[in-house]
Formats: sequence, structure tokens, C-alpha cells
Amino acid sequence: MAVRYKDISGKEIVNVTHGSRLGILGQTDMEINEDTGQIESFIIPNYKWFGLKKEGEETKIRWSSIRKIGEDMIMIDTDKL
Repeated sequence: MAVRYKDISGKEIVNVTHGSRLGILGQTDMEINEDTGQIESFIIPNYKWFGLKKEGEETKIRWSSIRKIGEDMIMIDTDKL
């Protein structure tokens, strides 16, 4: 199944294992495989008050952790966060 970034941008990422919100896709960086062009993971920066980024703190979500892309959110399943 092909997924375009514009179709998933703006969706909230939720970890169903912990029931926690991780961020909104669009406020993230991505790791892309240079050979295939496929997304390997999303990198979500951790923010503190007033939207300022905490230096060096981020969450990496592997594409393989995605369980469902819904209308409003992306649900992931991982214990590694």
C-alpha cells in the first residue's frame, strides 16, 4: 500500500501500548532509505513550555511500529518509548 506524506501529515501519533500521545506528524523529521525512498522512521522532538525544543531529546518511531493509520490519528504499538 502506498501512502503519501500529505495524506498522513497533521495526524496525531498515539502509542496504543501506553495510551500516550506522542505528537502530531508534521512537527517531525523522517529517516528515509536512500536506496528505496521508503520512510524508515519518524523522529519526534520533545518540546517543553512555549514550544521550545529540548536539546537532544527526541522519540524515534519505526515505520514497522505503525499498526493503523486512521482518519485523525496514527496508532503505533511499541514498548520501546
